[in-house]
Amino acid sequence: MTGPPLTRLRPVPVEFSGDRGGEAPLTWGQRSIWRITRWLEDGDPYFNTPWVLPVPGRPDLGTVLRALGTLIGRHESLRTTCHQTPEGPVQRIASGGRLTVGMVDAAGAPPRQAAAELAAELAAEGFDYAAELPLRCAVVMADGRPRALAMALSHLAVDAWALDLLAAEWRRLLAGEELPPPAWQPMDQAAFEGSDKGAERAERALRHWRSALERAPGTLFDHPPGTPEDPRFVRVGMESAAVAAAARVLAERWSISTTSVLLTASAVLLAALTGRGTAVMQFIVGNRHDVRLRDMVGTAVQDGLFVLDLPGGTFADAARAGHRQALVTYRHAHYEPYAMMALREEVGPADLSAYFNDVRTVPDWPNLPAQATLDPAALTGRTRTFFVGAWAEVDAKVFFATGPATHTCRLHLLTDTAYLPRATTYALLRGVETLLVRCVTEEVPLGRVAEICGLTDALPEEMR
Repeated sequence: MTGPPLTRLRPVPVEFSGDRGGEAPLTWGQRSIWRITRWLEDGDPYFNTPWVLPVPGRPDLGTVLRALGTLIGRHESLRTTCHQTPEGPVQRIASGGRLTVGMVDAAGAPPRQAAAELAAELAAEGFDYAAELPLRCAVVMADGRPRALAMALSHLAVDAWALDLLAAEWRRLLAGEELPPPAWQPMDQAAFEGSDKGAERAERALRHWRSALERAPGTLFDHPPGTPEDPRFVRVGMESAAVAAAARVLAERWSISTTSVLLTASAVLLAALTGRGTAVMQFIVGNRHDVRLRDMVGTAVQDGLFVLDLPGGTFADAARAGHRQALVTYRHAHYEPYAMMALREEVGPADLSAYFNDVRTVPDWPNLPAQATLDPAALTGRTRTFFVGAWAEVDAKVFFATGPATHTCRLHLLTDTAYLPRATTYALLRGVETLLVRCVTEEVPLGRVAEICGLTDALPEEMR
């Protein structure tokens, strides 16, 4: 804390009970996360999410704790542990139990700031997936009343969509509303995925992936690795209202989504840097197009495979084609992860180490000023780039991701510095802005993207 230290109070127990408990296989979304946790060290917090739920109005502590207990009781994913068994990984849902909730006094610090820092503290240690519920909570008090709930949640239990569902229910529960029971839970999803219809869906996805994998290059970069930084993988960020404004203008002009604009821009810039005519990226898909999953609190996210041929033309042509390919990717991103691993081994080497993830749950920037779209280029002077962090090991060479900001485009880029030095990483982010802003006022030929975006000399000479 930058202000006064938090005052730790006596923790309190919160009782919860649900309509059912039991055991079931992990859903495909859960297995996608579980598979990656197996190569992380015990206690690694990589898949933890800090989260803050404000306490609006003036409810007392009892109301806040009852609302928390109700949330846990309603949603089976919040009372689920995950276990590796000889038959495969399973989820075990407790029908009831108790969660110990921390209590702190903000001690003069702004309650939301205190809660955000407390949530980060709770998320700094990995979960024991087999022995611990997938959430940790603490109530932040100020002036004798609860002001926020700081949380850490496991990605095995929630994704970004689920967090928004929980936030909406939290407000309604604090207001005293009675909510209808959830219609679809992860155990229901696991049962569907084990059915004949689930098998048909998975087979369609595998056929698409086989076709795409056979076209994917064996390496993302032709140049050999250089000397990396230590730690090797760096993540940097950019906040650009100009990108948000330009993406909004272009999406409306071309009748596509802002996600497709950003995805295609990332793919085109990567292709321009590598000199390839086809961009191949794993596109993280929320899998919420199925109506049953729209209100499910759980994790449904899986990797989709996005393949975009760039034979020529303009960025506008690429963006329209990218939007069509994104729709194809959405339709084929629901599959059994271990079957996909077997398919990839069967097909042979394909470098799928480039990723794109749009974490926004609102497909726009609702708090971007309307007048910003009048002249996106005028906003570039406000753009800020920054360093996020570094890691010793990440299963990606290039990973573009948006942030949840609603007033500006927050874009992150993680790279393997053995292939893309940190300076090149910043150049790629700035290139997204340059490309989209330029496209607002003129047609940009794909053959000139590297030149226009300053990527011609973005790699050190020994890597060209």
